Amino acid sequence: MPKLPITLGMERVRALEKLGFVVVRQRGSYIVLRRQSSGCLVPNHREIKPGTLVGILKQADASLEEFITARRT
Repeated sequence: MPKLPITLGMERVRALEKLGFVVVRQRGSYIVLRRQSSGCLVPNHREIKPGTLVGILKQADASLEEFITARRT
């Protein structure tokens, strides 16, 4: 398993958009994304704890490898 990357708020959103998610709405510093029937809530904070990133990826039904690849491209 690769090491969890440190990501900024909009980096996470852009990576998830590359995985097929669409921004549905934003309230405050939290962005709601949706892909078909699955969705996820992404905090638009500078840095988040590694466990929070793991939780976001579980909500998004995406693997860490997919996220890292989408983030790099």
